Amino acid sequence: MRIAVIGGGINGLASAWQLALAGHQVELFERDALMQATSAASSKLLHGGLRYLEQGHIRLVQEALRERRWWIKKAPRLTRRLPILYPIYQDGRRPRWQLKIGLWLYDFLSGRKGIGRHRWLTPAQLLRCSPELNPEGLTGGYLFFDGQMQDQQLGLWVAAQAEKQGVKIHQHCPVAAVRANGALRLQGNAEWLQFDRIVNVAGPWSNQLLEQSGLVVQQQLDLVRGSHLLLPPVSKYGHMLEVPGEQRIVFVLPYQGQTLLGTTEVRQSLAEPIACSHGERAYLLDLYNHYFVTSRNAADIIREFAGVRPLLGGSDNASTASREYSMHWQQQLLTVTGGKWTTARALARQVVQQVLLSGKH
Repeated sequence: MRIAVIGGGINGLASAWQLALAGHQVELFERDALMQATSAASSKLLHGGLRYLEQGHIRLVQEALRERRWWIKKAPRLTRRLPILYPIYQDGRRPRWQLKIGLWLYDFLSGRKGIGRHRWLTPAQLLRCSPELNPEGLTGGYLFFDGQMQDQQLGLWVAAQAEKQGVKIHQHCPVAAVRANGALRLQGNAEWLQFDRIVNVAGPWSNQLLEQSGLVVQQQLDLVRGSHLLLPPVSKYGHMLEVPGEQRIVFVLPYQGQTLLGTTEVRQSLAEPIACSHGERAYLLDLYNHYFVTSRNAADIIREFAGVRPLLGGSDNASTASREYSMHWQQQLLTVTGGKWTTARALARQVVQQVLLSGKH
């Protein structure tokens, strides 16, 4: 089949690659350059999502852990295993037994080919790993492992694999409208290009494309901005930290010789600029200064970046919104919504399956 894929983020690139591997003739259309928006503004983690276990998303975690192993094995120059500390304080919201069960399950779901088992550390051991951690009220903590990546470069590696399979990639080619019969029109062009199938995987912009094409939106999206700060280095270990007074988790991670601090979860509309707000900056710095002895302020910020995540709609709280993905057909047009970075290839395999089934009807 001749298939058009709309969207040059990680989910679009992975979908184009997997469709080409399945023998289809694929063209991908991206309105800007590849891997420039949401997919390049991640926390740089290839992870199962330990915190999703709390919400009962066991299928998603298991899938993500399987995919985490695949990325680390296939792209070793752009990925690595990262040790992460979860310190526990007297006033913490999650007791030691609860974290123990979660980490045991995380290791179990990783299977025999996991990337390292968790273990308990005493306060003294924790402070040897991360001397800048605030020792006051520290009762110990866990060490576990996840994956870290260079997200933009890893996405471009996927693009290179797609091109090797014959995918034609069109950058700076915004799609102005789509039709359910498999036609699309590029911005500034009057003619309609006809395909056997169209896969709309434009991330936060997928529903906007449907609306401007006069088509029904079948899956509501919650658009959530996640902002990150880059600070001077603090430790070779990552840290998974509870936000005081909240259920949320924030990461403090070593990244390319600096410290990556994030993320936030703020509702966003596509009409607003996608940028770290003054409030988010203060929120992240307050969290950092709560946990580390040497405090940081706005003058220490080396760089900041923000991206919009398209989460499946319907949750009042962005922290508990699902990281699952969904797919909806309108005749020859498949719209893909949701998903997370680590599971992009699994999502793409589902796209291939959907296209295969559509050909049988």
